[in-house]
Amino acid sequence: MTDIPQTTSTGKPSVLIVDDDQPFLEMLEETFADEFDLITLASAEEADQMMAMRRFDVVVCDYLMPGEMGLEFLARCSARWPQTQRILLTGYINPELLSRSISIADLAECLLKPVRPAELAKVIRETLKTG
Repeated sequence: MTDIPQTTSTGKPSVLIVDDDQPFLEMLEETFADEFDLITLASAEEADQMMAMRRFDVVVCDYLMPGEMGLEFLARCSARWPQTQRILLTGYINPELLSRSISIADLAECLLKPVRPAELAKVIRETLKTG
């Protein structure tokens, strides 16, 4: 596997957010533009293609998406790109699911939706410090 540079031309931490909720992604793009080098995508398939082209410091992914579940995508990310920190967003409050998800994909965090942009930014910052 080729070592893909992690440093971005902006000098900001690189963050990939995968969610099929387009208004949510647009809000995050506006909110995070100054702090992160942000890419937003609507599917795990698109995210796989993007991650093959560049490295990310953090990947945030929704649990329930068309095509492939976010947890499956993040588990694959853990195996292929272990240096990338992973955060799962979910609307499910099942403690067993949350606990299992964290171990399956070696998650840095699992956040319940709806999540406020300020809360997500804080968790990304904390993840970057510990990763």
